[in-house]
Amino acid sequence: MADPTRPRVSLKAGAPRPDPRRKPVRPGAPHRPAPPPAADAKTPRRPLAEGQAPRPAGEAREPPDTPPPRSPRPARPARPGRPPRPAPPARDTRPAPPAATAPAATASRQVPGGVPGGMPGPGPGQAASEGVRISKLMTERGLCSRREADDWIAAGWVRVDGRMAVLGQRAPVDAVLDIDPRARAEQARRMTVLLHKPIGLVSGQAEDGYEPAISLVQPANRWAGDASGVVFHPGHLRHLAPAGRLDIDSTGLLVFTQDGRIAKRLIGDETRVEKEYLVRVRPAGAGPLRPDALDRLRHGLELDGVQLRPAHVSWQNEDQLRIVLREGRKRQIRRMCELVGLDVLALKRVRIGSVVLGQLPAGQWRYLREDERF
Repeated sequence: MADPTRPRVSLKAGAPRPDPRRKPVRPGAPHRPAPPPAADAKTPRRPLAEGQAPRPAGEAREPPDTPPPRSPRPARPARPGRPPRPAPPARDTRPAPPAATAPAATASRQVPGGVPGGMPGPGPGQAASEGVRISKLMTERGLCSRREADDWIAAGWVRVDGRMAVLGQRAPVDAVLDIDPRARAEQARRMTVLLHKPIGLVSGQAEDGYEPAISLVQPANRWAGDASGVVFHPGHLRHLAPAGRLDIDSTGLLVFTQDGRIAKRLIGDETRVEKEYLVRVRPAGAGPLRPDALDRLRHGLELDGVQLRPAHVSWQNEDQLRIVLREGRKRQIRRMCELVGLDVLALKRVRIGSVVLGQLPAGQWRYLREDERF
């Protein structure tokens, strides 16, 4: 029997419940859409709360209530044994100065003294743009090479007028340079190698499939008659560079060194070190050699529009010349002989300064002795 107190639930689909907020529609009356809002219609105000009186027209709206100012927080009592905390510095209320024009993105950061990198600059009264770079000044005075100068400056071994030098610094040409003795000791350990270069190897880096002559400087190719007393170390091959060149078709004495002073002395436009060659030649034409050929080789020729320095030229035998030069232009001897009607069949360098090739076999090398000087 059903419980009379329990509400009945109908499972049949019925009509939706009417919205009490809408007016009832009479049966048979046509549907009228709601009119659009007027253009000057104002947004309806929010209904007033219970007990709130309406605000008269034209009366200004009161500003919202602002909270009362907060009372300052009492200072925390200092702990026993701890010093009081200092008051924070006053904030600077002055306007910021106008920003300067930003330098180019590639410009290095400048620091006092005009030297980039945060290192101290030149001495007082000396502008960074005056004079020449210290590394160049050291090279011009024959102290070392550019690479060595940079290494010494970075190590703190160079002083300019009593002040520590930095990389990139400039100084007057008459500045006093003081070199630390440790730099001299390091320079004394730089090695110099003498090689008898054979035909078919290039003096510098490998090119056109030809091997560089430096590839022969290995312990297996060291001359058994080397009297320098130096024990080979792999570090002796580091930064070993040719000081001069020999054509791929030439043979003879070739110098490799780690010492920038020796490289500067042997190469460059200002070198005055003699280089002696034995040159086997023959007349280029069918006729005899011109009588003034040797005189022209000694003095009177120019290459690439540049007058050559005087040279010592003499006959060693009937088909071989002995030529001593004080400069080294590219293929200079071959081009000189061509200008006077001679073909070069073989060329061999036998001396550089006071260092001679001697009995060093082709393809072998030895160390420069302490008693030898170019």
